[in-house]
Amino acid sequence: MIEVRPARPEDGDALGEIHAASWEASHAPFFQTEFAAQAAESRRTRWHERIAEGTGTILLAELDGRPLALSFTRPSPTRPGLAELFAFYCHPDGWGSGTAATLMTETLHRLRDDGFARVHLWTLRDTPQSRRFYTKCGFVESGATRPFDYGDGNPVDQVEYERTC
Repeated sequence: MIEVRPARPEDGDALGEIHAASWEASHAPFFQTEFAAQAAESRRTRWHERIAEGTGTILLAELDGRPLALSFTRPSPTRPGLAELFAFYCHPDGWGSGTAATLMTETLHRLRDDGFARVHLWTLRDTPQSRRFYTKCGFVESGATRPFDYGDGNPVDQVEYERTC
């Protein structure tokens, strides 16, 4: 059974593990080994603070009690009136289980309930798996692209997707 709920302070470690494992599988190949390892480790430790800040909405999806996916949304700082999906990660152990799709459905419902009509996100151009997932969830490319530097001084290309909530 898949359950989606707001993240609680005690979920910080689980959120960090989901983020790090997913990031290692999807993003690490774009970076030097040492930087990728440091970046994954920083993702394991940042969620306690993000929960404590209380800005935005963090949802956690569990499959049979195991935390497997997270979403983090808040008002877009660049697109007034839109929400932005800042983070959406599913642990590789949950790929193909329906957990991510269920979480996306609930994330969109929560955004709509919070008064948002549209949402946008940025994803790496060269990650076909994530791009297929967002398309399957009804997102379409906006046509916008940008270089994004994850902190190693070597920007990677991102594409923007959007949809109604």
